[in-house]
Amino acid sequence: MKQLIWSFSSLKTFQQCPKKYYHTKVAKDVIEGDTTATLYGKEMHTAAEEYIRDGKPIPEKFAYVRSSLDRLNAIPGEKHCEVKLGLTKDLEPCEFSAEGVWWHGIADLVILDREKKLAYSVDYKTSKNARYADMGQLDLIAAALFAKYPEIERVKSALMFVVSKEFVKTEHDAKMKSVYVQKVLPDIERLEGAFMSGVWNPKTGPLCKWCSVKQCEHNKG
Repeated sequence: MKQLIWSFSSLKTFQQCPKKYYHTKVAKDVIEGDTTATLYGKEMHTAAEEYIRDGKPIPEKFAYVRSSLDRLNAIPGEKHCEVKLGLTKDLEPCEFSAEGVWWHGIADLVILDREKKLAYSVDYKTSKNARYADMGQLDLIAAALFAKYPEIERVKSALMFVVSKEFVKTEHDAKMKSVYVQKVLPDIERLEGAFMSGVWNPKTGPLCKWCSVKQCEHNKG
């Protein structure tokens, strides 16, 4: 088996349904196209990136986000948008698509205050509210930031729900870098086991009828 490369989103797909993971990530005989919601999210991310990085005016359709972005812009430090991060299996930093990459992900906004040995990590969310907020993504991003910037001792992380203007916050400590990754290792081991055995059992649930894997026996859509 060749080196496993995973991301937070691909692991979530495996957790949701191994069979879906197989068809969309391994066999790639199912292509998940953009929906209205995902296209909206991509547009919003681009608008936020260009506003903070270049000072480009926010399009009117996203005007409601401006005040939240201004709060982020007011934080002292270097602003870095769409930061591509990678980790080797030994949790060493590497490029997003490096030959030895094990995990990779993208931080929507990173603010570095090197004098205070502090970083801010923000991920934009365009879902309606923070009801189903999952902090696991922030844990992995923080671990990668500690690896990439060894001078940083703390990361203040947040999921920014732009529609409801909610900030779901947490804080990360450099001494805990490996712990943040260890949380997902049981699922990574199961994913590796599926690759080794070739067994990708489906998980059934109420969302099956909307699944893109139409060849599954549980998809009644």
